[in-house]
Amino acid sequence: MLTWPCQNFSLFFTPDKLFSNRIVLNITWANQGTAEGGPNWVEHLTNCGTQKGLTDPRACPRQLWDFAYAGANTVSEPGFTPAHWNYTVSFQQQTEQFVSYGNPALESIGLSKKDALVAIWIGINDINDLAKLRGKNESFTPLYEKVEGYVWANVEKIYALGYRKYLVMNLPPLNRSPSPAVNASMIQTFNGIAARHAEEFAARHKDAMVLQYDVNAALNGILDNYQDYGFQNVTNFCPGYNKADIRVNPGKYGCGEGLDTYFWYDSGHLGSRTHKVFSGMLEKWLVERSGKN
Repeated sequence: MLTWPCQNFSLFFTPDKLFSNRIVLNITWANQGTAEGGPNWVEHLTNCGTQKGLTDPRACPRQLWDFAYAGANTVSEPGFTPAHWNYTVSFQQQTEQFVSYGNPALESIGLSKKDALVAIWIGINDINDLAKLRGKNESFTPLYEKVEGYVWANVEKIYALGYRKYLVMNLPPLNRSPSPAVNASMIQTFNGIAARHAEEFAARHKDAMVLQYDVNAALNGILDNYQDYGFQNVTNFCPGYNKADIRVNPGKYGCGEGLDTYFWYDSGHLGSRTHKVFSGMLEKWLVERSGKN
């Protein structure tokens, strides 16, 4: 993960900076790990960054180049979805960064664009922030349309670089989280709008492959049958989730057999093991659509 100064940050980085970065496997957010308490879905999917220590993406059979930023909205816009922090890099800025610096760097090491899969999962912060800022009586459909308009305007910029394979994922069942800010109807509306925009993009670009994975259905299925997947708690989260010794002493925090028995890592993030379970489903789904291993 690239880090930025708190004010007046720059999106600029050199190829050397990118290639010197390493994926860091830590177990808690407080220790600069992921927001899942371990590897997230894309790390599980690629098996890149799932081992202890530091991982060079170039050493992974499936290279993982992640330009996402924690806490990002699709766009940081005053009065719409302002940045969570003054250093948050929005999806729009992430795209700008990738177009200007990430893509040229990857081209310099011979990245095969015809084989690359561009994965996009965005909207969780947008729907939550809009609900918190506007209240649940707001007419959200025009706002969700605006969010998706921004999303796909930026995907067009990635397409212009020559990338032709896309994986997009819809919103998870945030309505079933320990502290939901949205309800199932709002998520259904958002996901329906997102799906239509993806279909319209695919219709405009017949040479592009746009795969839409219904992670909402997958996760609802896990929640409905959680014991079949080894989870014990799907309504709350471990109160000591971000403590340094949580993995070795979960009982100290009243967390039973540990983090891996919880579906939720905290009030709004899925746990690392939840990511592992659904990424296994996702990999099978992708293989079925690719026709090869």
